[in-house]
Amino acid sequence: MALKFEVLGRFNRARAAQLTLPHYLCQTPLFMPVGTQGTIKGLTKNQLEEIGCQIILGNTYHLALRPTSELIDELGGLHKFMNWPRALLTDSGGFQMVSLLHLADITEKGVTFQSPVDGKPMLLTPEESIQIQNRIGADIIMALDDVVRTTITGPRIEEAMYRTLRWIDRCIAAHKRPNEQNLFGIVQGGLDPVLRDICVRGLVERNLPGYAIGGLAGGEDKDSFWRVVAQCTAALPEDKPRYVMGVGYPLDIVVCSALGADMYDCVYPTRTARFGTALVPEGVLKLKHQAMANDIRPIDPMCECMVCKNYTRAYIHCLVTKDAMGSQLLSYHNLYYMMKLSRDLHSSIVEGRFPEFVCKFLQTMFPKGDVPEWVCNAMEVAGIDISSCCHEMKV
Repeated sequence: MALKFEVLGRFNRARAAQLTLPHYLCQTPLFMPVGTQGTIKGLTKNQLEEIGCQIILGNTYHLALRPTSELIDELGGLHKFMNWPRALLTDSGGFQMVSLLHLADITEKGVTFQSPVDGKPMLLTPEESIQIQNRIGADIIMALDDVVRTTITGPRIEEAMYRTLRWIDRCIAAHKRPNEQNLFGIVQGGLDPVLRDICVRGLVERNLPGYAIGGLAGGEDKDSFWRVVAQCTAALPEDKPRYVMGVGYPLDIVVCSALGADMYDCVYPTRTARFGTALVPEGVLKLKHQAMANDIRPIDPMCECMVCKNYTRAYIHCLVTKDAMGSQLLSYHNLYYMMKLSRDLHSSIVEGRFPEFVCKFLQTMFPKGDVPEWVCNAMEVAGIDISSCCHEMKV
């Protein structure tokens, strides 16, 4: 095991921890931006360090296609290749196969898909996924799992969960760098509590360095979403990191952290920036709207980021539809917002003021008190009384 996870503070289920990885000492809860091809679109590594980014996520599938894991290995690993001194996490490649490619076929051997280069059938096995990730060299690597969207029902969900458990043993056996890279297992089971419980127990028996909750953020209703997170976090070990995959909405991150999750990743903050949308405490600000054309305020007057200190909404409005600089500035701001949210979650838990932080966050986002019912239900399970600070709240 190449990590140390030390809980520094708690409030009921929520926890703030120090996660020591081979390349960086991280503070949780934390959000990981997605750097598909070994880069966060439009931002330099210096800017990412400046805003407090701790871990970048890389996509194994994309990196294996270009520049290839062999070349990355030859050039000293992904850290050296992209000149990133802090931590990296790579996914297994399975999700991209299923979501991006036509005619992906999952069997016991692995995932068969059409090569995007020449159209020939290719097979990604659990062993090959781990071999590729061993060459890339990230601090955290993910097991290949059988990915099924939560909106699918029936026997396919059960099949995928049991296959995920069989594949984890193949991943463990193939992993050649356990003292330098941490293999995380992924809890599957759709929205079925019985299947999720079987999967959690099976993975915990394998005593892995950390655990991810997979198969969410794929179109399921929010009430189902938080209940799966609550069930899994309650059953996973106290002394290991818990990672909810594909979650990037600030509200979801606050709720999941209250329920005891530690790590998150999503393309949302940077993708929404490319469409001209900024993340602000009130929700979102659409810079493409004509109302922004003569607005001389910063995106967020309270934000300390380089963008908010130097540029107006009117200037960014002028750029977003016509110039790459617009999406770069918004990506910087949005990731700064996510890193600050992570730091605020961590410090509020450590300093014993997490309920107050949650209340202020919800009051700012829902000034009329119309907090969604699923959030109210989740906070009740998390042991956080939000009625006192949102008295007009929709219940």
